[in-house]
Amino acid sequence: MAGHSKWANIKHRKAAQDAKKGAVYQRLTRAIIAAAKAGGGDPNANFRLKVAIERARAGNVPMDNIERAIKRGTGEIEGAIYEEVTYEGYGPAGVAILVETMTDNRNRTAAEIRSIFSKGGGSIGEAGCVAWNFDRKGVVKVEAAGVDEASLLDVAAEAGAEDMQLEGDVFEVYCEPSLMSQVGQAIREAGYVVSNMELAMIPKNTVVVSDKQEAAKILALIDKFEDHDDVQNVYSNVEIPDEVLEQIDA
Repeated sequence: MAGHSKWANIKHRKAAQDAKKGAVYQRLTRAIIAAAKAGGGDPNANFRLKVAIERARAGNVPMDNIERAIKRGTGEIEGAIYEEVTYEGYGPAGVAILVETMTDNRNRTAAEIRSIFSKGGGSIGEAGCVAWNFDRKGVVKVEAAGVDEASLLDVAAEAGAEDMQLEGDVFEVYCEPSLMSQVGQAIREAGYVVSNMELAMIPKNTVVVSDKQEAAKILALIDKFEDHDDVQNVYSNVEIPDEVLEQIDA
């Protein structure tokens, strides 16, 4: 296991964006609806639903909301019919961008996502144009305060984890999606505090953007996607040096 993974340092900005948005509940409940629709309403038999529920609970979504979302997904109660659509394209400096959406109007969302790409100095592409550069992984986030990195690494590796890195005040442990619950449980049982578990698209190769203006354009484009009501997740292979981020945030 390596000490660091190929996971762009854009994540902390995404986390800040998620925290400030008023649509967090909507995102989390839509993820439950989609998971239940795809694999049924039993989280014990539907791993994706189990993860969506865990994320919703970590986000303080009330159980009533979670149960209603499951029933909407399985068709037990009526509501808007959502479908998942992923858009791929390129941002400034040629960085790859994946935009995962959940929409009840595919034509409207497609037009709006295309417009965001264009106005942000990027371009939307065909399906598969950048997806090949990403792997879907399970990410288990562990509170880092007072934690010995080597000891946590041993526990994670024994449970099947592939990689780990310190990101801010949490350790992020990476594994195959099917092993995420197993890895998370092992870490909890070892006495560590798991703050969140999620599935994410991790870039195989990153593009380092050191030009301040280009980096600012990329971040602005990602923020625009994050602000869109239909967007669930945004992934990029951009890697911006810390000193450039500090200049932009100053």
